[in-house]
Amino acid sequence: MRAIRSALRLSARKRRLCGGSAIAALLAPTFVLAQTAPADPLAGKVGRTVQETHAPAWPAQPQAPKGAPNVLVILTDDVGFGVTSAFGGPVPTATFDALAQTGLRYNRFNTTALCSPTRASLLTGRLPQNVDMGNVTNLPTGFDGYTTVIPQSAATVAEVLKENGFNTAMFGKNHLTPEWQASAAGPFDQWPTGLGFEYFYGFLSADTSMWQPSIVENTLPVEPPHDDPNYFFEKDMADHAIKWMRTQQAAAPDKPFFMYYAPGIAHTPHHAPKEWLEKFRGKFDQGWDKLREETFARQKRMGIIPANSRLSPRPATLPAWDSLNADQKKLYSRLMEAYAASVSYSDHQTGRLIEAIRETGELDNTLIIYIQGDNGSSAEGGPEGLLYEQSTITGRKETMAEKLSHIDDIGGPKLYNHFPAAWAWATNSPFPWWKQVASQAGGVRNGMVVSWPKRITERGVIRSQYAHVSDIAPTVLDAVGINSPDLIKGIRQKPVDGISLAYTFQRGSAPSARRMQIYEMMENFGIYKDGWMAGTLPKRAAWEAGAAGDRKLSVGPDEREWSLFNLDADFTTAKDLAKQNPAKLKEMQDLFWAEAARNNILPIHDYSQGTEGRPSLGAYRSSFTYRPGTATIAEDAAPHTIGKSFRIDADVTAGSSTNGVMIAQGGRFGGYSFYLKDGRPTFHYNAVGADAFTVAAGSALAEGKHTLSAEFTADKTVPGTPGTLTLYVDGKAVGSSRLGRTVAGWMSHTEGLDVGLDRISAVSPDYSVQDSAFTGEIDEVRVSIK
Repeated sequence: MRAIRSALRLSARKRRLCGGSAIAALLAPTFVLAQTAPADPLAGKVGRTVQETHAPAWPAQPQAPKGAPNVLVILTDDVGFGVTSAFGGPVPTATFDALAQTGLRYNRFNTTALCSPTRASLLTGRLPQNVDMGNVTNLPTGFDGYTTVIPQSAATVAEVLKENGFNTAMFGKNHLTPEWQASAAGPFDQWPTGLGFEYFYGFLSADTSMWQPSIVENTLPVEPPHDDPNYFFEKDMADHAIKWMRTQQAAAPDKPFFMYYAPGIAHTPHHAPKEWLEKFRGKFDQGWDKLREETFARQKRMGIIPANSRLSPRPATLPAWDSLNADQKKLYSRLMEAYAASVSYSDHQTGRLIEAIRETGELDNTLIIYIQGDNGSSAEGGPEGLLYEQSTITGRKETMAEKLSHIDDIGGPKLYNHFPAAWAWATNSPFPWWKQVASQAGGVRNGMVVSWPKRITERGVIRSQYAHVSDIAPTVLDAVGINSPDLIKGIRQKPVDGISLAYTFQRGSAPSARRMQIYEMMENFGIYKDGWMAGTLPKRAAWEAGAAGDRKLSVGPDEREWSLFNLDADFTTAKDLAKQNPAKLKEMQDLFWAEAARNNILPIHDYSQGTEGRPSLGAYRSSFTYRPGTATIAEDAAPHTIGKSFRIDADVTAGSSTNGVMIAQGGRFGGYSFYLKDGRPTFHYNAVGADAFTVAAGSALAEGKHTLSAEFTADKTVPGTPGTLTLYVDGKAVGSSRLGRTVAGWMSHTEGLDVGLDRISAVSPDYSVQDSAFTGEIDEVRVSIK
């Protein structure tokens, strides 16, 4: 059937195949049917009758090249090079291991050191700055390369494949949609369904709770079940991926699919089902120093790294495990256990998807590219780890006593936990540094496995060609037999930066086709050329990038300290040659600045610079009006109350027995809610964790129509400011109290604003999501920013 359909399409539509590609030659469609079809003597003629008119002609349908494989690209989140058992790490990943045994393991594969940029580079085949994704979508700036708006001149591989006869779907973490476009108002061209994916099931932003996730299906929010104690998004995501694949295969068994499967579970929050958390109890009591040494030794034994490799020392900013007290060791081990459980559980769910493909009989001709991590493991948990990722985002300090009081909640729905930075260093073995640090191997080196039983004949071997995440899209197109097009939907496309890795499938000893690669992320910049890597050392710690961190804006790019490594002789970057070989360093620095100018990397800047005039649906408004039935409003489109005085007025019909939410923004991990509890107007401000404040009226409402108001007067017009919250009923003050702090970063980067109820997770412990609906009548809710 594919051969017939290919011929029909190719008779009506011009095709370009990968010139000179061995794989393309194997997959090239035939023209037999088109060449033997009889000519229509009435071609082009239309008469009064059917007998006087040309033969029936139908619009050409795109068809994939004959024999084209299905493609499954798997990209996990914040999983460093030394995490998984397939690359010598301490975390068992049975699915990843099995693919490695039947396919190819790449030990010099590199990402961009950060979430959104890696994903944009993977899908477009271009450097992140060349598609305006030089930082995460939460932190755009107004300089070319950093707006976080992927141009139409950089179509994704999904778009190309869809135009060439594939069905396409994305599952899991998106993190490619600009924040000001992530509301119900769209536009939707930067959502997955606008980037070439016919189906999407996942979440739009950086992360989400696995227990109470913010789910989107295509372009509509989906409420997770609140009555299922066993619900977990990672399993739900795998279920949806399996269902989509089975349905697609049942409907069009001869049509190949492209699936981009992107679990977000190993990014904070490190959540896992209880039975998986129990599997790792006590597994990391040896501490991070010993763990890194054990991983390094296994990596040598497995041939993942050269036998003469050296292990770099622990940085001075991180404590030795032996210097910790008993409480610290207990807490930090528990945080690492949750991370390991999340990685292993995610791999297990991915295995269910791959097994479902096997059951269809399609696995032999399915190209699987499994990348563990979109960057190195994350040190954003800081030296002591976090109960809540939101603490560092909003500039809140967690005490050790608070952490210890929640130790049994780690990995569960009540927390948004993140392990200490030293575990990131340990699990990026054998390299130093971590996520964000694009100038050093620990930030960008990730383990990758490629499996394609029908075409890759070697099993369980290692490939050491230098590769970059931008190479993935060209590799996929090469494998299926399609060239990257010059035009997509009439728009001329930018040059592709990536280089197909298909040459490594059969020729393990082939020299690296990629000879140069430039990097920049969060002001960490460097360049690789012919075995040499020169890069800056971080000017600040990864955990200092939040609202309360010192971002060291006074330190400019010309004041940075550089390192220099000969990667061919020093795989693990243990010996810095910058002082020993200044001439080579200067050569590499000059090359960096020249390439940076060519690739939209300049100016080197902090994400707080160049934000003036940033597009927003809500930032430049001072009044908002909501009626009952309003769906969830995304954060950027909601009132921007952070660091400002504001007032909420709700016109309602209610009385002493009325309960429920009038308006709420955010959820369990940050936000505010204005509601009635047994008829008493109540305002709850959740500034994360123990920083929660409730103001309530002294008595219940009389039955009837009322205007209920909550007015916050900020002490200062700065993010995180304390202030006074006063409640009013029909203009009369009925309660007032201090809010000791407010959020300083995002109100909630995962949950929006709701009217008449509180969706996803509850801002206040006074109610649950299930009983949050307002039991009176709401006429209108108004919010004014002062």
